[in-house]
Amino acid sequence: MVNTANAQIGDWLGRQPPATEGDILRIVEERLAPSIIKRLIALGLERTEIDAVMISSRTLQHRRSRGEKLTIEESDRVLRVIRVLSLTETIYGNRVRALAWLRKPHPRLDNRTPLSLLKTDTGSRMVEELLIQIDEGMFV
Repeated sequence: MVNTANAQIGDWLGRQPPATEGDILRIVEERLAPSIIKRLIALGLERTEIDAVMISSRTLQHRRSRGEKLTIEESDRVLRVIRVLSLTETIYGNRVRALAWLRKPHPRLDNRTPLSLLKTDTGSRMVEELLIQIDEGMFV
């Protein structure tokens, strides 16, 4: 059975929702096509955010010109961002509110934006933990 977050991950990816963590791992290991970046921009992310967190424009252009997929590391960063975006969207009810929250500095994150922390696994875990606390009514 596909949960709400995985259904949204499927929506962000433009493919069948992953049913398990193993499915998500396979998506990363198979490496994403560079076209995923255009999709993320169309869904509301800004190019500067993608440059800062996932893949630089120059590297992306290089991948496209050679017909290459993203690397496993780049694909993992994309999935990390999509996973947090999906969780945020679930908690805040829609994409616009989710993106606004991710772009706003938060005192519990040393006044850094949640989105800026998604470039590392540790940062993304901090953001996910804060989102869970917000969902449980512990913080606003």
